[in-house]
Amino acid sequence: MANNNSKPSSETGKFQAIISHCKEYGFIFPSSEIYDGLQAVYDYGQWGSELKKNIKDHWWKSMTQMHENIVGIDAAIFMHPTTWKASGHVDNFSDPMIDNKDSKKRYRVDHLLETYADELKEKGETEKAENILEQMNALLVKDDYAGLKQLIEENKITCGISKTCNWTDIRQFNLMFSTQLGSVAEEANEIYLRPETAQGIFVNFLNVQKTGRMKIPFGIAQIGKAFRNEIVARQFLFRMREFEQMEMQFFIKPGTQKEWYEYWKEERLKWHLSFGTDPAKYRFHDHIKLAHYADAACDIEYDFPIGFKEVEGIHSRTDFDLRNHQEYSKKKMQYFDTEINQNYIPYVIETSIGLDRTFLMIISNSYTEEDLSTPEKQDSRVVMKFPPQLAPVKLAIFPLVKKTDYPK
Repeated sequence: MANNNSKPSSETGKFQAIISHCKEYGFIFPSSEIYDGLQAVYDYGQWGSELKKNIKDHWWKSMTQMHENIVGIDAAIFMHPTTWKASGHVDNFSDPMIDNKDSKKRYRVDHLLETYADELKEKGETEKAENILEQMNALLVKDDYAGLKQLIEENKITCGISKTCNWTDIRQFNLMFSTQLGSVAEEANEIYLRPETAQGIFVNFLNVQKTGRMKIPFGIAQIGKAFRNEIVARQFLFRMREFEQMEMQFFIKPGTQKEWYEYWKEERLKWHLSFGTDPAKYRFHDHIKLAHYADAACDIEYDFPIGFKEVEGIHSRTDFDLRNHQEYSKKKMQYFDTEINQNYIPYVIETSIGLDRTFLMIISNSYTEEDLSTPEKQDSRVVMKFPPQLAPVKLAIFPLVKKTDYPK
């Protein structure tokens, strides 16, 4: 697939060019565009939906069909509200936010500081930028919101709209969408749109283990929609309110989590490199602040035109999820290990990859600008060099000539 296009002058320009290309050539459209769109919600066009399906099929085959001990499920989006209490999402699934009193605009604190650090780097003040990010990470780990506000004010970080530094105190905002389940609003129960697909796997752990006669170690995979009420959704497909995840929860014997964590880090990176991508485009990033359920966590980051960003997470979730579901449901979530003649709650290694981010990664990596200039004429074109196994178009047949009257 190719088109004539002028070459962007910067990587940021390249990212904007990719966004324009996606719309112009039927990959991604803004949702409800005839009504001026809906922020951070997108529709996949005719070629985008094909590419997205190919990515899903490739992940599903590599995860469930190429592993004897991994099976797949498709759990419902709606779940009993106690699920999210047990998982910790009701109490812990939130982001620190700050409002500008003059513009009334709300910002995620880490995004506000990261944007400021990026501006400093562009001015050549890299050391100051790194120092601010280091301070931010240290304060986030301690949940020191007063310290974070002080960091913002000391550096005179202003709102992009009002250009003032008149900030509220930092507060936590839960990211889950809530809705009502029931035929009459007054009688309806409040439930949530799932913020992740993993809990559908955990609540079905015993169903799958018993009906599939699965032996530890084994995995359960799922592809599905998730929803997060991102206050500051940005960067095209990278942060959306409605998105798809491809997750696998791998159940293991307690005490073996370290070796399995390292195993899945390597396995998942191999999957990414199977597309023929330059290994230098990837890196691991260890989490500084661990989630409430994890004893180890890292991201696989890809070098997008906007810099290294997370595509996939590998997390050692311990037995947090199954143990909490056992406590809240009063149902035993244990596995009987015949080899050691013992019951235990399995530990879990999670691999969680964003389908939409993977789509953006494939698009970014495939987007190639070719210079066709001659001494007489400046010219260029864009060619989408998709990995063969994912390409939305596998084969095209064209006539050799444009004439309509050539002999049969």
